[in-house]
Amino acid sequence: MKNVKYIAIAAITVALAGCNFFDSQSPSAMDAASVFSNVNSTEQVIAGVYEQFGQDKSYRNRLACGYQGMNTDVEHGSKNSGKAEWNIYSMTPTSGDLSTATGKDPWGYLNTAIERTNNIIEGIEEYGDTTDAKMKYMLGEAYFLRSFCYLQMVQLWGDVPARFVSISKDEDGLNTPKSDRVNVLKQLRVDLKKSAELMPWSSDCPGSAKNYTGRPSKGAAYALLARVDLMYAGKGVRPDSWKNGPVFLVDDAALRSELNTEVMWACAQILGNGNEVGKFQTNYEDIFKKICADETNYYNSEVFWEIAFADGSRGQVLQYNCTKIDKAVGGLKNNEGGSSNSSVCIVPTLYYDYEEGDVRRDVTMARYIWVYDNGSEFNSDPEKVKLAFPNIDVDNNEKFLYQKQCMIDAWYANKYRVEWMNRNRTGNDDGVNFPIIRYADVLLMAAEASIGGIGGDIPTNTYGVDGAACFNKVRTRAGVGTKELTMANLQEERKLEFTGEYIRKYDLMRWGILKETLIAAHERLANMNNHEGEFEELQDTLYIKYKYVGDEYSLSAGIKGFVIDSVYGLNKGELGQPSCYSSENGWRKGSLYAGSSGRELAPDNYELFDREYPDRLNGRQYWPIFSVNVGQSNGALWNDYDYAASDSAE
Repeated sequence: MKNVKYIAIAAITVALAGCNFFDSQSPSAMDAASVFSNVNSTEQVIAGVYEQFGQDKSYRNRLACGYQGMNTDVEHGSKNSGKAEWNIYSMTPTSGDLSTATGKDPWGYLNTAIERTNNIIEGIEEYGDTTDAKMKYMLGEAYFLRSFCYLQMVQLWGDVPARFVSISKDEDGLNTPKSDRVNVLKQLRVDLKKSAELMPWSSDCPGSAKNYTGRPSKGAAYALLARVDLMYAGKGVRPDSWKNGPVFLVDDAALRSELNTEVMWACAQILGNGNEVGKFQTNYEDIFKKICADETNYYNSEVFWEIAFADGSRGQVLQYNCTKIDKAVGGLKNNEGGSSNSSVCIVPTLYYDYEEGDVRRDVTMARYIWVYDNGSEFNSDPEKVKLAFPNIDVDNNEKFLYQKQCMIDAWYANKYRVEWMNRNRTGNDDGVNFPIIRYADVLLMAAEASIGGIGGDIPTNTYGVDGAACFNKVRTRAGVGTKELTMANLQEERKLEFTGEYIRKYDLMRWGILKETLIAAHERLANMNNHEGEFEELQDTLYIKYKYVGDEYSLSAGIKGFVIDSVYGLNKGELGQPSCYSSENGWRKGSLYAGSSGRELAPDNYELFDREYPDRLNGRQYWPIFSVNVGQSNGALWNDYDYAASDSAE
C-alpha cells in the first residue's frame, strides 16, 4: 500500500495553511514563526500544496485524465465523440468542462499551489532551522513543487505571471501581469538547482519521504531541470508571430548550447549515481504494472516522482486512461464496480510505426475491450459463440469474461489496467498514482541534448554521458536493435516510448512541429482508411481466434476467461484468410473498418484538430486563460492569439 496520503489529509492542511492562500489576510491569521519553526506543522503545510492536485478539475480528473495532452499524431481524445473543443484545438475562455464560475479550475489550483509554496519557502527561510535534515528537505521540496506547477502552467498557457514572492510580502502580487515565459523558465533553472542541493537522493530522504515515489528527491529535481532546459532551448508560439508558427524562445545560440550543456550535467548526476541506475526497469510492461499495483518504493520503480492519490478515495487516472471495462464489471479481476471514461484512444497508424518485435506496442495500445456476459456482445448467434468459446455452456446461458475486438477508431491507451491493480476497484476513483517523469525520459533527454536538440546547438559534454548509448539503451529494452542517434530518430523514439503519458504534445510544441505533424497524421489516416500509399497492403477483414485462460483475469474463481490469441489481417501483406481458417475450428472473422457510419476513419468521424480552422494549430496550442480568471485579475491577465476576440465576445 502507499505510504503517505497527502490528498487525503486536506482537512488538517486547511486548518494550518488557511482556506485560501490568495486571501492576503491568511498569513496574518496564522503564526508563521510558530508554524515554520516546527518540523511537523511545516510538513502539514506542505501537504496543502499536494491537496490542490486532488481537487475536482485538477489532476484528479482533468490534468491526469486526457484533457491536457490531446491531440497528437498518436493520441486522441474520444470524449464527446472525439470532438470536444480541448481535443481539436478549438477551446474558448469559457470551456465548461475545465473552467467554472468560481475559478476552481486548473489555473486556480496551480496558482494556489504556487502561492502556498511561496509562503512555505519564505517561512522556512525566515523561521526554519535548515540544519535539521527534514526542514532542509522540505525547503527543497517546496522549490521543486513550485517549479513543477510553473512548468505545467507554461506548458498549458505559454506566458503566465512570474510571481515568486508571496502576497504577504507583496500585496500587489494578486495583480501580477502576464510575463514572457522565458522569465519563468530562468527562475525555474535557479530553483531546481537549489532544490537538488537541498534534497538528498531518495534513499537518504528523511521520514516518510525516504524511498517514496510520492515525494521528490534529488533525482526528481535534476530530471525536472533537464525538462525545463529543453523547453527553454526549444521553440514556442509567440503572440506576435503565431500565424507564422513557432519560433525559438531564445535567439541566442550560445545560450541554447548552455542549456543543452546543463541538460547533460543534470542527467549525468542521475546516470552516474549507482543507486539511481538500478531504477531503469529491464521489462517495459513492468513499469506500468508496478504503477497500477501501487508500487511506491522508489528503488523498485522507474518513476522519479508521481502525484499520489489515496487508495480508492481520490484520483481517476486509471478510469480515464484504460481500455473500456464498463461491460466487465463483476467479471474482470479487481473490477467490482465503477465505470470507465476511457477517453484516451490511440491513433491507429501508430500500430505500424513500431518495428517488428517492439514490446512497447502491445503494452501501449489495446485493440479490445473487456466484456463479461453470455457472449451476446460477441455474437447474437449461440452456435457461433459455441465455436469461438468451446469451454462455455452456451445452452445454459453461462456468463464468461472475454476480450472483444474493437473497430479501428476505438483502440484505447492501455498502460493502465484494472487487472494489474493489487486491490479491488469499487468506484470511479481508483487511486492509481500519476507518474510525472521516469528514467527513460532522462536517457532520451541526455541523448537529445548531446546532439544539440532541435536547434543543433551542440553542448559542452565533459560529463562522460554517451548520448548514443543512452538512446540505444531504451531501444534495447524495447526488443529492437541499435540505431543511429539523429534528431529524427530521437523524435520517433520518444513517440514510441511515451505514447499515452502526456509528453508527446509538449515535445511537438518545443520542437516547433505540432501543426505539420497533425496535418501529416490526418493524411496518414486518410491513406489508411483507403488502403493507399504505405497502407496499400491492408484489408478490411480481420480474423481472430481466442485462447482459454481459465480465471487468470477473473474477479473470482469459476468465471471462465478468454483472450484474443491469434490475429490475421491486421498486418501489412496479410491479405485473404489464414490457411488455418475454418468456421468450425474457432476462428472468427469480421470487419475492422466498416461500421454503422461507414468507414470508421472517414474525416467526418475522426478529428485530430478542427480542419476548418487549421491556423488554430498554432495559436491554440496553448489553452486560453479562463474568463473567470481574467475577470478577477484587475486587468493583469488577458488572452492573446485569436482567443482575444472570443474572450471579449463572451
